[in-house]
Amino acid sequence: MSLKETIKSNPRIKQFVHWLLVPSGEARPRIWVKLFVNPFVHQKGKGSSIRWRTRVDVLPFNRFQLGAGSTIEDFSTINNGVGDVLIGDNTLIGMGNTIIGPITIGNNVIFAQNIVASALNHEYRDPNVAIHLQPILTAAIVIEDDCWIAANAVITAGVTIGKHSVIAAGAVVTKSIPPYSVAVGNPAKVLKQYDFETKNWERIN
Repeated sequence: MSLKETIKSNPRIKQFVHWLLVPSGEARPRIWVKLFVNPFVHQKGKGSSIRWRTRVDVLPFNRFQLGAGSTIEDFSTINNGVGDVLIGDNTLIGMGNTIIGPITIGNNVIFAQNIVASALNHEYRDPNVAIHLQPILTAAIVIEDDCWIAANAVITAGVTIGKHSVIAAGAVVTKSIPPYSVAVGNPAKVLKQYDFETKNWERIN
C-alpha cells in the first residue's frame, strides 16, 4: 500500500495530514505548502503564467497542471481540493474565473470573465443535518479543445462541452453540449451546430 493510500485509509492520519496542509475551516493551503511543496509537485508548462493576484488554492494530494503557453488572469480562483484541475496548452483563463475540480480544460480554450466552472456540489437532502455537514459530491467537468466560454457563464458538475463549441454569455450549462455547437440560455440549449457538408453553422429548430 502506497503512502497516499495509507493516509486515505486511516481517518485519524488523514485528518492530521489535512490539518498540516490546510488551516481548519479553510480551503487555502498553508504558506509552507505553497512555497515548498506545490512548486515540486504540480506542473507548469513552458511560457505559462499565473498572474500574482490569482488565488491558487491547490494542494499536493490532487493534481494541478497548467499547459505550455497558458495564462490564468488576475482575480481568478483555482481549487483542486476535491479533484484534479488540468488545463491544456495555449488556454486562457480570464479575469475573475472560479475553477473547482475535478475539471479538465483542453488546448486552445478561451474562458472570458467571471465564469464559474464547479464540479462540486453539497448534499442537502437530509433536512435534519445542516448542509455544510452533509457529504460533498463531485462529478468531473470536461471542456474539450478549441472552446470559447463567454463571460458570466456557469458550468455545473458532470458536464462535458464538446470540441470547438461556444457557450454564450450568461448561459447556465447543466447538460453536456455536443462538439461544434453554440449553446445559449438558462438552462443552456444548443442554438446552432456546424454542418460539415454545407460548411455553415446551421440553426437547430
